Amino acid sequence: MPDLKIAVLGTGANGAAVGADLTRAGLDVTLIDQWPANVERMRVDGVRQEMPDDSTVTPVRALHLCDVATLRETFDLVFVVVNAYDTRWACELIKPYVAPDGLVVGLQNGMTLDVMAEVMGVERTLGSVIEIAAAMFEPGLVERHTPVSGTWFALGGLDPATHARAEQVAQALGHAGTVAVVDDIRSAKWMKLTVNCAELVTSACLDLPLLQAAQTPGMHDFMLRAGKEAVRTSMDLGHRIVPVFGLEDVDPDRPDHFVERMLDAVYTQWSLPHTLTTVLQDWRKGRHSEVDELNGYVVQQRARLGGDAPANARTVEIAHRIESGDLKPGVENAELLLAP
Repeated sequence: MPDLKIAVLGTGANGAAVGADLTRAGLDVTLIDQWPANVERMRVDGVRQEMPDDSTVTPVRALHLCDVATLRETFDLVFVVVNAYDTRWACELIKPYVAPDGLVVGLQNGMTLDVMAEVMGVERTLGSVIEIAAAMFEPGLVERHTPVSGTWFALGGLDPATHARAEQVAQALGHAGTVAVVDDIRSAKWMKLTVNCAELVTSACLDLPLLQAAQTPGMHDFMLRAGKEAVRTSMDLGHRIVPVFGLEDVDPDRPDHFVERMLDAVYTQWSLPHTLTTVLQDWRKGRHSEVDELNGYVVQQRARLGGDAPANARTVEIAHRIESGDLKPGVENAELLLAP
């Protein structure tokens, strides 16, 4: 395992945390990012992780995107940790630098698995589910709300030969959290999407930390509605309710209870009072969010089935208005989300 050459493509909060953890474990890791100031800070000062009970600084090898074209090496393993809408170009960028028998793993939200496989081939693609709470507002500084002991990943391949290699990847990724190799990665990713639809964009529309947003009158029920629309869509598409986040006490025959259980776990196990969702972090940085790859994906898939997903559609509508400048994130948007 120490002989593997590993790249982490996209080193915001999650990517930098994973890259630093693997580097500290003695693995050969290269961090690649599109934020120039972040790369320069990591080159000089390393990656600093501030956690509730600990703080670490890890010297790392960091490259700008433009440096990729100068590489004379290939990677055995690439973790892609960019926003879902950046997946295709990121895979095209790194494809020439992945070894012929190398693997690319999407540590991302959203249903990015097929896009990755289109670019890389199913034989070089592993899907993943990631559960970590972290933020990055300053270059090189990760505010990590869940330490390694509280971070969780699932891995799985689309074909048997690739899936069989997931255990090797799990050995490496295990330095950053608990890793489960799952037999049905599509269903597992849908389960994570279900939770994301409930909490990421909905709370960000209010410009509040997740826990505060959930306590706003009417919002917890609205979040549950969005999540339940997502899980029912998943089941109608032929996917299964499977355990994620290491929580085994879920009933595959009770989809609504699954959403309630998962959202409660996010509240109690992966959120601090000041935890901002990734969507709100993007908005506060002036960036577009993944709303179209999350709630918008559910709306799209529900329409394919001949139905609708009103809570998710309302969430997409409000998010688009915020991103167009028509609205600002704020608690007053709860009335728009909850309107009949």
